[in-house]
Amino acid sequence: MFETLRRDIQAAWDRDPAVRSTFEIILCYPGLHAVWLHRVAHWFWNRGLLLIGRFISHLNRFLTGIEIHPAARLGPGLFIDHGMGVVIGETSEVGENVTIYQGVTLGGTSLERKKRHPTIGNNVIIGSGAKILGPFMVGDNSKIGSGSVVVKEVPPDSVVVGVPGRVIFREGKKVTDMDFDWTNLPDPVAQALQCLLDRVHDLEKELEELKGRVPQDAPADFSLTRRKG
Repeated sequence: MFETLRRDIQAAWDRDPAVRSTFEIILCYPGLHAVWLHRVAHWFWNRGLLLIGRFISHLNRFLTGIEIHPAARLGPGLFIDHGMGVVIGETSEVGENVTIYQGVTLGGTSLERKKRHPTIGNNVIIGSGAKILGPFMVGDNSKIGSGSVVVKEVPPDSVVVGVPGRVIFREGKKVTDMDFDWTNLPDPVAQALQCLLDRVHDLEKELEELKGRVPQDAPADFSLTRRKG
């Protein structure tokens, strides 16, 4: 237990450049408070004291703005930065050393009493406002871009951006081996639109060149006659 608490504190030291002291983390980090209160709620939930676990979860939401169902499984080293508006559903599973920013939802897409929330692998980073919906796996060392909506499985060592989320591979290399700038996430939709605009520009240029080859006083079927000739 103490090793888990130590890793939770160390996660803030490692992933928040604003940290000044351990006491600051313990006293002033709602993400840490939410994780610790969840561990208490989860302990009661696993021992059949469901109402107590649910009440602690509700109190946790009131105090921190972070809603974590007491049945969810959270690994050590989880860091919820700021955290306001984070929702983690009942059957969610979060691995080790995961980072979650504000407004993230680990939600479900089914009303049946079964596994309906995502499983997050180790060393995953989930950007602000991202929504991960459904009972699938987000692979180890992956990064989910801010505002993305992920509805299908994510392979390990991947970057996901867009709505719906699309996987972007970086030449087969792990994204953890690269310097990654959240302000310069690749946008596959914008890239596709740019390709279309470039193609339209090329076609317009070719059309202007063809017009320049046709004499101004030529008959309407000049180009067709020229081709047949």
